[in-house]
Amino acid sequence: MLSAEQSCWFVRKVIFWRAVASIAWAVLLLPPITAVFVIISRFSLLHPIQAVSECLSFLTSASAIFSFILLCGVIIMVGFLNLEYYTVIPTIACSKIALLGQLLHPRQFVNSLGHCIMGIIVAWCCAITVGGRYETIADPCAQGDGSPQMCLNEYHLILLLAGAFVGFSHSLLGVIYNMNYVSFHTVQQYKYLRFKGSLSLVLKCSATQALYSVRNYIVVYFFLGYIPKAWICKTLNLHLNSSVHPLDSIAGLLDLSLLYHLWISASFLLFTWHLTLLLFRVFVTEVYSFPVQSSFTEDAHQCLPTVLTDKQPMILKFLALLDLALLSQHSPSRRSEVFSLSQPGGHPHNWNAISKECLSLLADLTQRLIAYHDTVATNGRAKSLSTGSERKTSSESSVTSGTEDLMSPRPTLLMKTPASVFARSIVGCPQSPLTAPFTPDLDSPFASPALRRLTAPMDQCSPWFGTVQSPHIMRRVPKLWSTSTDSQVNGSPLASPASVPSPKQEPSKPSLLAQFLQNRKEQLPEASSQALFADSQAHIWALEGLSYLVQSSFSEDQFGVVQTALPSILSCMLGLQEAVDRHFKLPHASSKPVRSASSMGDSTHKTLRFALRATLKTSIYRITTTFGNHLNAVKMSAEHRKRLQQFLEYKE
Repeated sequence: MLSAEQSCWFVRKVIFWRAVASIAWAVLLLPPITAVFVIISRFSLLHPIQAVSECLSFLTSASAIFSFILLCGVIIMVGFLNLEYYTVIPTIACSKIALLGQLLHPRQFVNSLGHCIMGIIVAWCCAITVGGRYETIADPCAQGDGSPQMCLNEYHLILLLAGAFVGFSHSLLGVIYNMNYVSFHTVQQYKYLRFKGSLSLVLKCSATQALYSVRNYIVVYFFLGYIPKAWICKTLNLHLNSSVHPLDSIAGLLDLSLLYHLWISASFLLFTWHLTLLLFRVFVTEVYSFPVQSSFTEDAHQCLPTVLTDKQPMILKFLALLDLALLSQHSPSRRSEVFSLSQPGGHPHNWNAISKECLSLLADLTQRLIAYHDTVATNGRAKSLSTGSERKTSSESSVTSGTEDLMSPRPTLLMKTPASVFARSIVGCPQSPLTAPFTPDLDSPFASPALRRLTAPMDQCSPWFGTVQSPHIMRRVPKLWSTSTDSQVNGSPLASPASVPSPKQEPSKPSLLAQFLQNRKEQLPEASSQALFADSQAHIWALEGLSYLVQSSFSEDQFGVVQTALPSILSCMLGLQEAVDRHFKLPHASSKPVRSASSMGDSTHKTLRFALRATLKTSIYRITTTFGNHLNAVKMSAEHRKRLQQFLEYKE
C-alpha cells in the first residue's frame, strides 16, 4: 500500500496542472465570447452601423475592462470548484430521501452559496454590458411635489437576482444530473477534436437551461419579488418610482425586451461555466502512460503494477486501468514488459500484480451482484424462483482454485441473520417488503464477506441462534420458511409451519410520519441498478486488459506466465457472466434509460451495465477464439466447462 505522500503525487504533478491548463484555456476563450455577447445584447436592426460602433467603443472602455477582470476571476473560481468536486464514480441517489440528503448537505450548501455569489457578479457584468436602463441600481426621480430623489432601478435589481437564481439552479442541477461526474470516452480523441465535437452541445444545453431557469425565475419573482425590493430600498435608503409599472406584476413582466436580456444574460453565464466544465473534462481524462517497470526504486510507486493496487485517488486508478487496456491492445513492447520475468529470481511480478488486481475487481463485482440479487428477491421486487425449479448455479456449486484466494473462508455453521440487520422476527410481526427474512447462500463463492461475518458461528445462548432457511440455500430438500430454533442445519426436513406455535400479537399501526418516510425510503429499482454498476468502467477496462493480454500471450508469452493463470481468469469471467445474466433477468435491469440531451450532466453511467455485459461476452469470445480447443485441457469445474463450451460453439 502506498504512503500518503506517494499516493498524491499524481494529483500534484498531473491532475492539478491539467486543471490549471483547462482554466487557462477558458480564460483565453473569454474575450471572444464576451465580444459576441456584447454584439448580441446591443445590436439593433434599425441602426446596425451605430450599434457596431457603440459595441467597439464599449469594448475599449474602462468599465468593460473591469467587467472582464471580474469575469476572469469567476472563471478561475468555477475551474477550481470543478477540481474540488469532480468524481469518476457518480453518486446515484437510490431514493428520494437520499437525493434530498445530497441537496441539503452542508458541503452542497457552501457550493450553492458560492454559485449564487458568482451568478450575481456575472449578472452585474451583464448589466454593465447591456447598459441603458440596466446599468445602475439607483436612478434619479421626482416626487409628487417635484423635488428630486433617488429611486430603485428595478431593471438592474431583477437582472442581479436572476444571476443569483441561475447560479443556485445550476448548483442544484449539478447534484441531480451528476455534472461533477467525469466520464471517459470509449474512442480516444485529441483534446481539440473532443472540444470541437462537444461545443454545439454546450451551446444548446446552455440556451435550453437558461430558458427554463428564466421561466422559473419569473414565476418566483412575480410572487416574492416584493421582498428583495423592500429590503434593498430600506438598506440603501431608496424609494420606489410610482411612475413606472413594478416588475413583480403581469404588466411589468410582459416586457419582451426584459425577457430577452434575461435569457441572453443567463445563457452567457451558463455557457462560460459549461465551457469551463467541458475543458476540465477534456484535460483531466486525457490518457496518461505509466511505466510498466522502473530501474530506480524511488520511482517504483509510479509504475503501473503498483498504481493499480492503489485505492485513492480514484482518478489515478481509472487512468491506470485505461492505460492497461490501451497497452494490452496497441503496444507490443509494453506487453513484453508485462510478460517479463524479474532478474534475479525469474518471477513474473508484473503479470502477477496486474492479473491479481483485475481478478480482485471482477470478483468484487460478482459478490455485489449476488448479494443484490438475493436482496431484491427477498424485498419482493422480483419473483422468487419456485422451489421445484431451483438449481444451484455453477458459481454456487463450485469454486475453482484460481478464485479461492479471493474469497473469505466459509463458516462451519449456518446461523440465522440478525433481525436488526435484515429482517424482523417472523413470529407475530407483519412482514413488509423491506423486512423480509434474508439469509444468503454461504456456499456460493460469490457470497459477500460482510454477510459471512454476520452469519458466523455464534454462541447457543445468543438470541439469534438458530436458522432461517431460504428457498435459495439448499436444492437437495425443499425448504419452507420457519422460525423453529430446533431445526437442523444439516439439511434435514424442517417442522411444518402448522406445528410452530405463533403467539398472537396485535400488530401496531405505523404513524403517518413513519409511513411517509418509509415511502420516501423505497428504493428506485432503476437507480439501484445504476448505482450497482456506477464504477463498472473500471471493470470494463480490467476485462479488456486481461482478455487482450491473454490473447497476445498465445504468441508473445515466451515464459508461459499467463497460461498458469488461465483457469482462474476463465472461471472468474464465467462466474461474473452468470451473475450478470441473473441480474438482467430482473424486470428493471433490462430497460435502457433515455438519455437527456438538454443537460451538461453526463448520463453514460446509466448504460454502464449494458456496456459491461457486452464487454464481458466479447472478452470471453476473444479468449476462446484465440485458444480454441486448447481450452479443453484447462482445469475447471463441470458447470464452467459446460458454459465455456457454449462460447466455443458460438452459441452464447
